[in-house]
Amino acid sequence: MNTSLPLHIAILGPGLLGGSMLMALRASLPGVHLRAWARRPEAAAVLMERGFADLASSRLEEILPGVGLVVLCTPVETMPALAAELVTLQSLVAPGCVVTDVGSVKTTVVTALEDAFARSTYRFVGSHPMAGSERAGLEAARVELFQRAACLITPTLFTEDTALATIRAFWALLGCRVLEMSPEEHDRKVARISHLPHVAAAVTALAALHEDPSAAACAGNGFRDTTRVAAGDPALWTGILLENRDEVRASILAARDLYNELLAILDNVDDRALRHFLQNAKTLRDGVV
Repeated sequence: MNTSLPLHIAILGPGLLGGSMLMALRASLPGVHLRAWARRPEAAAVLMERGFADLASSRLEEILPGVGLVVLCTPVETMPALAAELVTLQSLVAPGCVVTDVGSVKTTVVTALEDAFARSTYRFVGSHPMAGSERAGLEAARVELFQRAACLITPTLFTEDTALATIRAFWALLGCRVLEMSPEEHDRKVARISHLPHVAAAVTALAALHEDPSAAACAGNGFRDTTRVAAGDPALWTGILLENRDEVRASILAARDLYNELLAILDNVDDRALRHFLQNAKTLRDGVV
């Protein structure tokens, strides 16, 4: 067992990420007591029936006693209210209980959660594992989801060293490549390598199929690969894109400039420029780990 991690860990939100986390922790830390919170009692019952957790409940006060690490796996817009509820129950958790999250947006989330936990016994560190999928829910969870995925940790001036060390160890245990950056740098980078691709996939799907849905019968792997993430949960992505709207907007404007450049190349029938455009894209894509 990794002695740097608490003996009681609580996962709040048993969807794709939360469910996969429980599975991975069960495999990696068999001695740790796993707790899980779900909004609906029915979902908590499923977690217990399938052995995802040692204790699952829709009541936070039932899963928090003695917990030393809490991971928020809920949509980003729900996290501040959940944090406020955790604060009201702080007497139940272990002293110095560490809280992290899996939110796709960090500046607004980190600011809100640091403020919520500021006068409590909790120690918060922002996290974002780059390990999502277009599929959602517990049924999509898999034990290897975090293996070799990048996890972006976003400490601030308020982050305590011991809490940061716990979160580094936690994500490394799950198999992640741990990277650290400010919340602002996170949102800028992730807008370009995660949020923009989702927007681009949505636009591609609409542009290709809106006027002629029957064209889908002609789709090959290229179209499926390019638009796969457009099949993601619209409600989840609405929250993400609006929370990070400034950086998303900047990335869309940058993409618009490139589309305009490509249109000019096609208008001029400039094969040399087109080859150069495509080669630049290939070179950059080939550098992705």
